[in-house]
Amino acid sequence: MPSTAAIGSPGSQNHELLRIGSARVDTAARIEVRDPATGAVIGSCPSASATEVTAAIGAAHTAFKTWGRTTASTRAGVLHAIAESMIADQSALATLVTSEVGKPLAESRGEVAYAADFAQWYAEETRRIHGRMTVGGTDEPWRQLMRQPVGVVGAITPWNYPLVLSARKIFAAIAAGCTVVLKPSELAPLAVFRLGMLAERAGLPDGVLNIITADPPDVVGDTFSSDPRVRKISFTGSVKTGKNLMRIAARTLTKIGLELGGNNAFIVFEDADLDAAVEAAVVAKLRNGGQTCVCANRYLVHETVLEEFTARFANVLGKKAVGSGFEPTTEVGPLINQRAVDRIQSAVDEAVAAGATVVCGGPEATTDGFPEGPFYPPTVLLRVDPDSRLMTEEIFGPVAPIIPFRDFSQAIESANDTEYGLAAYVFTRSLKTAMRASEELQTGIVVVNRPAPSGVEFPQGGVKQSGIGLEGGPEGLEEFTTIKLVALGS
Repeated sequence: MPSTAAIGSPGSQNHELLRIGSARVDTAARIEVRDPATGAVIGSCPSASATEVTAAIGAAHTAFKTWGRTTASTRAGVLHAIAESMIADQSALATLVTSEVGKPLAESRGEVAYAADFAQWYAEETRRIHGRMTVGGTDEPWRQLMRQPVGVVGAITPWNYPLVLSARKIFAAIAAGCTVVLKPSELAPLAVFRLGMLAERAGLPDGVLNIITADPPDVVGDTFSSDPRVRKISFTGSVKTGKNLMRIAARTLTKIGLELGGNNAFIVFEDADLDAAVEAAVVAKLRNGGQTCVCANRYLVHETVLEEFTARFANVLGKKAVGSGFEPTTEVGPLINQRAVDRIQSAVDEAVAAGATVVCGGPEATTDGFPEGPFYPPTVLLRVDPDSRLMTEEIFGPVAPIIPFRDFSQAIESANDTEYGLAAYVFTRSLKTAMRASEELQTGIVVVNRPAPSGVEFPQGGVKQSGIGLEGGPEGLEEFTTIKLVALGS
């Protein structure tokens, strides 16, 4: 393993190995990991076959026999130690995240801290896994409900928040007494492999956290779903892949949790504080360059404040500095690859052809001084066709389409007119409007007068085609448990 100073530094390379129990396993086929800003190879990782995936499941299954019986204080102690190790290693972890994802270094540091918060939170929450007991009459049994760890968990996470999205799953599962086989994205596995090394050094026993990578990744989901030792699959990613995992998990009736895409509406009512709304609109759009499932995707603005909001929003968004995440002035990093740029540009071109107006950004902004590579300028489009791809699909980039609405009913109807149901943002000074909107919006998350949902203490999850199950908070831990009824006779 390279030294802390060398890991992730410009020009360095990280040659990772699969973590399977106590073994560190290489494969003949390897996957190159590239810096999206420059295209330079920054490391590599193995490409596992079904053989390695099965071996990892076996290691987790063996470890579960012991880990599933450990005390809450033992699990809490290890998780606290992991959190402390992550904070001590924040600089190296953040450097890796920026190297492989591209986000500004300050955002990557924040991601490390947030991921460590999940370890701290679940270290405490493991002590509060409660069942309950009822006492019957003379001839009735005592009844006890016991919560027990579900067993081996197969976890699959995407590239955009490699540490946070892994931490939400693995630390909850470990706190519950489960063992994990984790597959991070082949596009951004390096920080996750380092997290595995830190967890080992913090005292996590061999086999409790196994880390594998594969390209193509289908072999992982297929193996998870066909091996009866895997009792839960937890996935974050696209709706298409989530549906496929759900279908194949039916082979063994494996419990499944899905955190999928979003098409999140940002609603600005006529009485909104526009200063706060504009500030939040920028943050909600540009976290990780718009490459987050909970970021604002569609902007619905009341017609009486449409012009003012649009002008102010575009004025701020259009001035954001685009560049490498290692540049201290950068506010918007690269997209993950050129395919993402091409997909977004195609959707913008279609919207403009259908009558939308580019207020700032767009292809005209990528001329003098604009960095080369998979970068896209923060872009605002006004009066976008509601049926366009920008309004119906998840953008996953720094593009903000805006449409007007007349009244409350039209705003809610437009916001709900999507197959997704992850998050919605509401800006209003009226408590009545905020509460009505929160009730009527068909989403798992409603954010009122702030730029983002946050905090490890509360769960997040979607409705409709945005997912099944919850992550975060005590509910996120319960997702990795089963309930057993014990009836005790005299």
